Amino acid sequence: MNLEMATGVESLWGLVVLGYILGSIPFGYLLVRATGGGDIRFKGSGNIGATNVARTSGWAVGVATLILDAAKGFLAVWLTGHFSGGIIRFMMYAGLAAILGHMFPAWLRFEGGKGVATTAGVFLAICWSAVAASVFLFLLVALFWRYVSLASISAAAALPLLVYLLYAPGHAPPTAVSACTLLAAVAVIAKHRGNIERLLAGTEPRFEMGRKES
Repeated sequence: MNLEMATGVESLWGLVVLGYILGSIPFGYLLVRATGGGDIRFKGSGNIGATNVARTSGWAVGVATLILDAAKGFLAVWLTGHFSGGIIRFMMYAGLAAILGHMFPAWLRFEGGKGVATTAGVFLAICWSAVAASVFLFLLVALFWRYVSLASISAAAALPLLVYLLYAPGHAPPTAVSACTLLAAVAVIAKHRGNIERLLAGTEPRFEMGRKES
């Protein structure tokens, strides 16, 4: 509490707002526009995330989107940690705000991406070992079944348990860490509702790198 008082509660919540602003930068939308691909929201699935960008505009733009979407999540947490003196509660709040900013960006009428890359960036700054384990699970599912959505859902579902086990091995993480991790996972899975329906119906498209859709 002393550290929070010294930093200033208003400043701490300002960092959370900054997290949302950073998260809401629609890199997929901007990169596709910048490379002459038009509006990504009217291509493929209409999602601004890296998977749809790669499908419709090529792997290079997709990878750039992936990196930048992850970087904004990482930066939101890192900046909050730097300017708050490492108050983990507000680092988690800022990270969650960045994820929600990506999902619901004010600049695109609150219609954004599914938050997978941004969530990875956030937790890379919080617990890199949990992210490494989630990425391994993601790749395993994606390579075996070739459904990026299923891989994303699997990784998101596993993240709360992985963070709980790996954040401070032998000790339970702070409540804010566990609660925000669970909220982030639920938000990511909820954003995949349409994918879940298509997976159950057997109509979800498999991912093929390098294929462009008109």
